[in-house]
Amino acid sequence: MIKDLPLNERPREKMINIGSKKLSNTELLAILIQTGSKSESSLALAQKILELMNNGIHELNNMTVQELCQIKGIGPSKAVQILAAVELANRIKMDEFLIKEKIMSPKDIYDIVGQDMKYFKKEVFRVVFLDTKNRVIDYEDISMGSLNSSIVHPREVFNRAVKKSAAGIVLMHNHPSGNPTPSSEDINITKRLAQAGELLGIKVMDHVIIGIGKYYSMREENLM
Repeated sequence: MIKDLPLNERPREKMINIGSKKLSNTELLAILIQTGSKSESSLALAQKILELMNNGIHELNNMTVQELCQIKGIGPSKAVQILAAVELANRIKMDEFLIKEKIMSPKDIYDIVGQDMKYFKKEVFRVVFLDTKNRVIDYEDISMGSLNSSIVHPREVFNRAVKKSAAGIVLMHNHPSGNPTPSSEDINITKRLAQAGELLGIKVMDHVIIGIGKYYSMREENLM
């Protein structure tokens, strides 16, 4: 149990004394869990959670309260605390994106927004709204599911762009397979939205497809 550890080895005390960056993932999770069960410490419960993450701790982004509660010793309260911390971390990361002075390349988009999207289990279509100097105004997820013309309609995209007084937009979506190569439907939707943007005076700057560890820019590949 935690109380049996030397004082300087307990996660909370270690964080106070040497800072959060020196703690392991197990120790940070144990702090969020706070208390263990009758038979296991918070460190042991934290380790159980990490053992479920085959591809790294980022998989916590895709876990639900119900899935965490399947771990013996993790109840709704502990699960909610963990996922609240994950969401807060995601929002901090997104704030970094929103305060960037200017979007200069697809890599700028990928480095921040891509980290959020690349492990999604479903396709998510996101629009990033830019001002006349290519600075980010806002972003919004428009739809979820395999891309087709019925769920990604110009009306939905440009209605939001007009309300936000956007001069340009960047289209984004992820490929859960990990391969960001665009499909014929991806290309057709991009051309359709670019044409609609020309009529409205809102330029579609790029369509960036997010894979695992890489991205595909339709602008860079001369597909738009």
